Amino acid sequence: MTNQNLETVSTLSQLSGAWREIAQTAARSVGLSRSDASVNTKNLKKMMDECLNGPGGDVSARMRTADLGRTYLDLDTDGKHIFLKTLAEDFCANDDLIKASIDEYETAKSESERIVAAYHLRQSSSPDRLKLLTQFNALPNGVKFLVDIRDDLLKIKGKDPYLNALDRDLQQLLNSWFDTGFLDLVEMTWNTSAALLEKLIAYEAVHEIDSWDDLRNRLDSDRRCYALFHPRMPDEPLAFVEVALVKGVAKSVQALLDVEAPLGNPRNADTAIFYSITNTQTGLRGISFGEHLIKQVVHHLSHEMPWIKTYATLSPVPGFRSWLADLDASFYEDAVTTDEMGRLKAKTGADVAKTAIFLCFQDKDWFENKELSELLRGPLSRLCVAYFHEKDHKGRALDPVARFHLKNGAQLNQINWLGDISEKGISQASGIMVNYRYDLADIEKNHERFMNDGSVVMSSQVRSYLKQLSGELGEESTFAKLKRTIAG
Repeated sequence: MTNQNLETVSTLSQLSGAWREIAQTAARSVGLSRSDASVNTKNLKKMMDECLNGPGGDVSARMRTADLGRTYLDLDTDGKHIFLKTLAEDFCANDDLIKASIDEYETAKSESERIVAAYHLRQSSSPDRLKLLTQFNALPNGVKFLVDIRDDLLKIKGKDPYLNALDRDLQQLLNSWFDTGFLDLVEMTWNTSAALLEKLIAYEAVHEIDSWDDLRNRLDSDRRCYALFHPRMPDEPLAFVEVALVKGVAKSVQALLDVEAPLGNPRNADTAIFYSITNTQTGLRGISFGEHLIKQVVHHLSHEMPWIKTYATLSPVPGFRSWLADLDASFYEDAVTTDEMGRLKAKTGADVAKTAIFLCFQDKDWFENKELSELLRGPLSRLCVAYFHEKDHKGRALDPVARFHLKNGAQLNQINWLGDISEKGISQASGIMVNYRYDLADIEKNHERFMNDGSVVMSSQVRSYLKQLSGELGEESTFAKLKRTIAG
C-alpha cells in the first residue's frame, strides 16, 4: 500500500469514528434508530430520502446525514458504485417541476412575474442530490468527505450520463467552496507538525521524497515550501510548491536535490526555482489552485527577499517520450541535420532517423554514454520544441505541465538536456526538463496570447533549436512551417 493510500485509510477511519459518535449521540438524544445499512438500492434510497424529508429538526438531520456518510465509508468498491448510482439516478431534478416552471416563465405577463418565475425555474432545476450533498458540510470533515466521494466518482463514472451529472453537481459545489479567496498560504518548515510533513512526503508526485534527510534538505534555509489550505480541511494540504533559492536558472534536478551539495546562502541567490508543484486532492480535479499558488508565493518571496529577480520553474515533460514513440517517421527526418543523420547511421546502421534514434535508446544507459547523448541532443531538443506546439483533441496544449504554466502566463524559457536522469525522467521525457519563466511584467500579456490562439511564448534559446536547421528544410516540411509560425 502506498503512503497516499495509507493517508486515505487513516482519514476515512477518523471520519467513520467521528460520524459514528454523532449518529449514536443524536440517536440517544432524540430516540432515532440507525437505518438498515444493507447494500441495496432500496435501503440506500430510503436513507437518502430520510436525510432530505425525515421528521425532526437539525439534530435529527445531522444524525441521519452522519449515518448515511458512515454507511458510505463502510462500503467496498461495488457498494460505493451502487450508492453513487442511487444518488445520481433517484435524486435528480424533477421533470414535472421543471416543465411547470418553464410554463410559468413563458406565460408571465410582467417583468416582476418573469423574475419570480426565473427564480422558480432555477430552484426546480436544482436536483435533490445537491441539497443532500450540501448537508455534509455541517459535519466534521464533511468537506473532505465530499472531496473523497468525487475522487471515487471520477474513477467509476465512465460515460454514464447520471454519474456525469452527479460529478458536475459535485464540482459546482466544490468550486464555490474552494474559491481562492478562502484559501490560506502556509510556509512548511522543519518545525511543521510531523503529521503534515508526513503528508508532504506521501503526496509528492513530481520528485519522490526518499527519506527524512531528503525532506530536511528540501526545507533547509536555501529552500522554501508553501502549501495551500482550506479552513474546513486544516489537516489536508490542497497543493504545495517546493522552491530552491539559487544563483542562475537551474538546469538539473539531480544537482538541485543533491543532499550532499553545500548549503546555499539565500542572500547570494538571484533566482527562485519552482521545481515541484503538486495538487494533492484528486477529488478537486478541474478546480485549479496553481495560478493562485504561484502568484501568492511570488508575492511572498518578493517581499521577503526583494533581491530575487527571476522566477522560473524546473519542470518535467511527462508526455514527450510517448509522443515520440507515436510520431510518424517522416517527422523525424525534418528534425535531423544531414551531419547528424550520417553519424546516426554510422552508429546504428539504420538509414531512417526514427529507427536510428530508438536503436540508441536500446542501450538503457545511453544517457551516460557521452557520444550517444551528444548525438541525440540536437534532434530530441528540436522534437521537444515541436512537441510544445502539439494540441490534444480539445485543441489544448498536449503537454499538461506546459498547459498549466503557459495558461498562467509563463514563457517557455529553456530546454535542459538531461535535466532529469532518474528512471522516471528518462522513461517519460528522455531526460529533458524545461524552464518556464514568470516575468511579472509579461504574465498577463502571455496569458492572453495563449488563451486567444494557443501561442507559445518562447525565448530566443528555445527558438534557436529550429535555426540550427536553416537551409536544410523544404518549404513544406513540418519544421519549416513551425519556424514560420514562431517567427510570425
